[in-house]
Amino acid sequence: MYTLGVRRSFIARHFLIGGDWGKENFPNSHHYVLELRLDGSELDQHGYLVDIVDVEKHLDDVVNYYSEQMLNDKPEFAGLNPSIEHFSRILCVTLNERIKAVNITAVKVVLWEHESAWAAFNVQR
Repeated sequence: MYTLGVRRSFIARHFLIGGDWGKENFPNSHHYVLELRLDGSELDQHGYLVDIVDVEKHLDDVVNYYSEQMLNDKPEFAGLNPSIEHFSRILCVTLNERIKAVNITAVKVVLWEHESAWAAFNVQR
């Protein structure tokens, strides 16, 4: 099994809802690090799992959509607590839909909220 990984960092804002989480109940920023991991057992005719330029374009588009934004205001978070768990799922599903490489068998997003806390979500194709 081959794995290709690409990382991006960005800052976004949120506030948690539905409980008492102290300062997290108020608008605050996080420096997120998004790790995208693509798995597959076959390489293409050029010896690549996937065209990394294409992957980076989709990744940059998604990161730019969230960068410097209030997550609570985004329609995909309507009715959801903007936790890193929900955010990692939203990012993974979005990237899975955009990356069309046929030899990818799994897409995983690991989303770091700070250096000691992360959440992950993966999609099997």
